[in-house]
Amino acid sequence: MADSRQKIERHVWQIINAIPSGQVATYGQIAQLAGMPNQSRLVGRILSRLPQDTRLPWHRVVNSQGKITNPNAERQSQRLKQEGVLLVNNRVRLSSYLWRPG
Repeated sequence: MADSRQKIERHVWQIINAIPSGQVATYGQIAQLAGMPNQSRLVGRILSRLPQDTRLPWHRVVNSQGKITNPNAERQSQRLKQEGVLLVNNRVRLSSYLWRPG
């Protein structure tokens, strides 16, 4: 069981790592790409367990409305702004910044 969970986590991490700088993906989009439709909350739980010093671009993940829901919203918005992502009221315009993998 733990091996299966680790496989899922690694797959989610790989997808998140592929999100290009200056773009975002939604929790649901990542779940879909990982073959787990309707498991956006699981993606959120996986991200919540990342260590503080992770190099994974966790900050590029937002909810389905483009909102930052991470408890560390200030840090996330700063990182997105550094990549050129415009936020209005802690919301990303998905029509402009949503990652569309080939």
